[in-house]
Amino acid sequence: MTMMNNIYDIETPAYIIDENKLEDNLRILKIIEERTGCHILLAQKAFSNYCEYSLIARYISGTTASGIYEARLGREEMNKENHVYSPAYKQKDMDELVKICDHIVFNSLSQLRKYKEQCLKAGVSVGLRINPEFSTQQEHAIYDPCAYGSRLGVTVDKLLSEEKDKDGFPAVLEGVSGLHFHTLCEQNSDDLEATLKVVEDKFGQYFHRMSWINFGGGHHITRQDYDVEKLVKCILHVRDTYNVQVYLEPGEAIALNAGYFVAEVLDIVDNGIKTLILDGSAACHMPDVLEMPYTPVLQGAEIVGNADSCVADCDMKDSDRNMAAQERFTYRLSSYTCLAGDIIGDYSFDHEIKAGDRLVFNDMAIYSMVKNNTFNGIPLPSIYTVRDGKYSLVKRFGYEDFKERLS
Repeated sequence: MTMMNNIYDIETPAYIIDENKLEDNLRILKIIEERTGCHILLAQKAFSNYCEYSLIARYISGTTASGIYEARLGREEMNKENHVYSPAYKQKDMDELVKICDHIVFNSLSQLRKYKEQCLKAGVSVGLRINPEFSTQQEHAIYDPCAYGSRLGVTVDKLLSEEKDKDGFPAVLEGVSGLHFHTLCEQNSDDLEATLKVVEDKFGQYFHRMSWINFGGGHHITRQDYDVEKLVKCILHVRDTYNVQVYLEPGEAIALNAGYFVAEVLDIVDNGIKTLILDGSAACHMPDVLEMPYTPVLQGAEIVGNADSCVADCDMKDSDRNMAAQERFTYRLSSYTCLAGDIIGDYSFDHEIKAGDRLVFNDMAIYSMVKNNTFNGIPLPSIYTVRDGKYSLVKRFGYEDFKERLS
């Protein structure tokens, strides 16, 4: 493996996984497992870089998947606990999932009825996702699974209307080992605490018949201001009250701030706004910048405007956009794709930026490599790791990676 000592030695665009920071996050999660007895699973939808699975496996209990390929990856590359949840399953996928997964969680009563016996026959623990209809999302409505009309999870009225057994327990839950709720996105434990009260009020009557409860993901556990003690309190409360195993499925928390995206300035265009043309793209390489949307932190720069405001105010003059930045060098960051709205944001620097300079965006390990694409035939970024200042190439992509996706 080729080792490099300087960020200018690597090929751009590139993702860099910071193994020191990744391990710092994992140590925090391991302590929570040890204090509470909970099992923490890597949600692979956020971070599927299996080159790090051997490291991750030393600290947490396993993986969780949102589809057949993630489930296969978790089994092949980590081979610890392997869970899966999907809004719906194809029969051909279920035939494989029952062979490689320990837990399979269903999204609806119809899916539960369709596949429950197949799972039980295979020795798989069966779960059901519930929807408490309690929204705590303030910023990212696209990620609110409790919004009105959400297709995600079974609401309590559906269970209450089910045929009951002699003990008043919904017959459809016979054979179900656990309940799963996922309501958070990049949130602190106060939102979990509030959600848990609603979940218990609506579904607590079923908890005593379960062997596990899954709190889902969205817990920003490794964020600096996260209230770990409140999380521990929530876990212990459920564990001890209902005598169940508690699961958490963070994705972001595992690789939070443990990665960077490096792009090179190819050109500078000034048509009223000074715009840096990068070999990196929001649309291709950082899709969440446009989807959430959000503006990534850029090393050595201050954020002046986000992608939304950049598109809305594209006719504004450079000098009018932010008076506070008058003594600095302010640029709009864009890409060499043909998409007019492929804008990362507006940033100000304390020095002039020139073609050939390299820019480093923070917190780019999560929801980047798993969501990137080759729109416009733009190459996929290479993947590197860095540990103690030493960079190592993990994967370089080429033309065949673009071509083979299309035929």
